[in-house]
Amino acid sequence: MAKPDDRSDNVEKLQDSIQNTIQNFREGQDYLSEFADEIPGEEIAQIEKKNSKRLNAIEGFRAEIKDEASDKQ
Repeated sequence: MAKPDDRSDNVEKLQDSIQNTIQNFREGQDYLSEFADEIPGEEIAQIEKKNSKRLNAIEGFRAEIKDEASDKQ
């Protein structure tokens, strides 16, 4: 038997994901700020690419939260 679709805590989970992603973004930025002169350009590019993806993910999470909120109404 399939489990019932329980979406009651989706917004909370999405908010946690946003907070975790923001924290990872900031850590990446801090790392670049502190060590940019010491790390190879390829590593800098990788961190910048990851942070770009993180920003896109945050936008997606926020859109999902809006969808969840409209579904509850």
